[in-house]
Amino acid sequence: MSSFKYVIVGGGVAGGYGAWEFTKHGLQPGELAIISKEKVAPYERPALSKGYLFPENPARLPGFHTCVGGGGPKGLPEWYKENGIELKLDTEVVKADLKSKTLTTDKGETIKYEKLIIATGAGVINLKDFKMPGADADGIYYIREEEDAAKLYEAMQKHKGAKVIVVGGGYIGCEVGAGLSLNGLDVTIVYPEPHLMPRLFTPEIASFYEGYYEAKGIKVFRGRLAAAIVQHDGQPNKIQCVRMKDGEELPADFLVVGIGARPRVGLFEGQLEMAKGGFKVDGNFKTSEPDVYAVGDVAAFPLKMKDGELTRVEHVDNARKSVMQAVQAIKAEEKGESIPEYDYLPYFYSRVFKLSWVFYGENVGDVVVWGREEAIKEGGKFGAYWVNDKKVVGAFLESGTPDDNKLMSEVARKRPSVESQEELKSGLAFAAKI
Repeated sequence: MSSFKYVIVGGGVAGGYGAWEFTKHGLQPGELAIISKEKVAPYERPALSKGYLFPENPARLPGFHTCVGGGGPKGLPEWYKENGIELKLDTEVVKADLKSKTLTTDKGETIKYEKLIIATGAGVINLKDFKMPGADADGIYYIREEEDAAKLYEAMQKHKGAKVIVVGGGYIGCEVGAGLSLNGLDVTIVYPEPHLMPRLFTPEIASFYEGYYEAKGIKVFRGRLAAAIVQHDGQPNKIQCVRMKDGEELPADFLVVGIGARPRVGLFEGQLEMAKGGFKVDGNFKTSEPDVYAVGDVAAFPLKMKDGELTRVEHVDNARKSVMQAVQAIKAEEKGESIPEYDYLPYFYSRVFKLSWVFYGENVGDVVVWGREEAIKEGGKFGAYWVNDKKVVGAFLESGTPDDNKLMSEVARKRPSVESQEELKSGLAFAAKI
């Protein structure tokens, strides 16, 4: 049995940023252990669907280990060793007893802790979950971990010019579809929703990106449901095509699936209070169990800007900031002090081809889109504001500069009142007045 003052379960983005935050507070050798089922040290996960797939100068480890995305150290295994942190890679916790403060790993090791941070993230939703015929065929790729991205990259190199079907019109579908196209593959994106990124984009915003993709030679099948993976006769597990629900068959050499993710909460279910599909936490990410914190994808936290309404956010920005808040709260409590509760502004972004968009705040209420037609004709930036109860609660911008993006974030944070939605059509000029 080994014993640590602090243990982080999960070696993703939150695990890496948690380690960095602990070192800022005078971490002593042997106090912290990170348990990760991955074989590599924590890294910036967004790179997997972006830079990793670039045809030229692709992102590769060790280039994007945490915490380079947040201006921190490049956390190579040596960095953890130098800081006295026990990094247990290729190790999975299979049992957790929160009352006795013990964890059991698949290696048969029992680990005691004083403070636990749950940072288990989310796992992909698999076509097998829907019992889709052919979902167990070879040549179906998912992206959640570095090992997944490496296998997809290898497939791209092996099948130059191949026909690839991307199932899903969310983050993974959009970003991976662009990456595959840049590598010269024949890409088709299919999704059952009426437009791309349905959880955020309006039809008007989505049509800009759909048109851009189609201009790049990517075929976009809106409102179409994949029903089965058809395999070659006489060639077990080799994909021949994807059969849509309406019976049409789309030829494919391989598939990439991005149909969402589920928070990994099973290990601790029944031991912690749940909410919104994750663990209910307070403004410092403390769970219902003393000395246990949950961060990132698995935490349902009170969102200050919505009067404490519980919210769960699956995004790298929240993964970074939530674990830093939890560590700061732990260290403050040890000194008999307290810190202000988490005050988070929801933030999402993506980069594909030469496009780059950001969104801040809430996408509820009426939407005012500005500059879209000009952007289609001439290129350049366009954006949108969400208005709810005569207040601007959300802001979106494509192709903004860092200063532009900062203006939009301030609009979403300050939530200014507007008498007429017409004034929002001035776009960045409106934001500059706030």
